[in-house]
Amino acid sequence: MEPNAEIRRLLDVMPASGRMTTKIVSKPQQAKVIDATFPLPWNQDRPIYINFDLWGRLTKPQRDLLLLQKVSWLIGVKWFKPNIDQGVVLLGFLAGLIESSQSDAVGVVVAGGLSAIAALRIWRSNKSSESELNADIAAIKVAQRRGYLEAEAAQHLLSAIEAVAKIEGGSGLNFTELIRCQNLRAIAGLSSVGVPEFFNAE
Repeated sequence: MEPNAEIRRLLDVMPASGRMTTKIVSKPQQAKVIDATFPLPWNQDRPIYINFDLWGRLTKPQRDLLLLQKVSWLIGVKWFKPNIDQGVVLLGFLAGLIESSQSDAVGVVVAGGLSAIAALRIWRSNKSSESELNADIAAIKVAQRRGYLEAEAAQHLLSAIEAVAKIEGGSGLNFTELIRCQNLRAIAGLSSVGVPEFFNAE
């Protein structure tokens, strides 16, 4: 597979928001088919690394859905979306600045600890099974705008997850991947059992 031609094709598949915030990078030395690091708030670039030698073993629809899922996950990470955790981080940071200007060591530690706990909660919510499930659903919606049917897109993503596990030669699917596969089977109409609500509220 010629990486540059495939990158151009994938850019056409991506939503406009994905093209603005993510970048596809060829990384032949990586063991994973496709990978992306968790985007930190100070990183403007959100690269997606692809081993095109392994990538070529997947079908075109599988590649489309895998890329759309990864893009959806990356653009779904919101560090500065207004909610209670972001408010606590900001308040903790401001309180830390005020306390440090007053040379109050205990106040600085308390404010810094508060900020750290809230930041950890934001990080964990973006790394949860729920964020992956949301990215799957977002990817399927984008795929529908690219001509796929919902059930068909879910089947392609399901088969892609299973194919990647075989290509990478791991010990099988991890817990989050198993949950995702069950949810995708339900969307594709292959199973009447979806994901329990408590996973979506994780």
